[in-house]
Amino acid sequence: MASEFQRKKVGGVFRAMDVDGDGRLTEADFQALARRWTAVAGSVDPARLASVMTGWWPVLRSASGPDGDEAVTLDEVLLVVDGLGERADAVSATADAMFEAVDLNGDGRISRSEYGVLVETWSGTPTATDEIFPRLDLDGDGHLTRDEFRTHWTEFWAGDNPNAPGTYVFGVLVE
Repeated sequence: MASEFQRKKVGGVFRAMDVDGDGRLTEADFQALARRWTAVAGSVDPARLASVMTGWWPVLRSASGPDGDEAVTLDEVLLVVDGLGERADAVSATADAMFEAVDLNGDGRISRSEYGVLVETWSGTPTATDEIFPRLDLDGDGHLTRDEFRTHWTEFWAGDNPNAPGTYVFGVLVE
């Protein structure tokens, strides 16, 4: 059962993915998200990125059961999130694809400005990240390594600690 904290953090990402704002995710929402990402993709192969993004749709769709509406609610997404601890490989693979997409200059690190692209691409709107990035940049070197990013991505999706740095991987939590 998802905590209120998980509902809040995942709800913000859910709303950003819900292109038409109807409170339900559809395959079209995933395709729109994949298009947003492939438009800005850094060193990742765009086809691989789109495949990773849209590959989550069947997983989410299966959580919605046999209702036949071809849409997924926040509650159904949270059912999948509750089980992500057992899907560590899939979570890590998604983190790696996202890292490569955000590493726009291909230097193997995510800078503050590249992180801003991540948040803006997910949310679809410009977002200030100057106060958030230092929470993720644990060693203060001005960049996130692949391992740091994978850890934060996993903290967000498979964790329930409001104090974990990964809580902010998608930016400030929105009410």
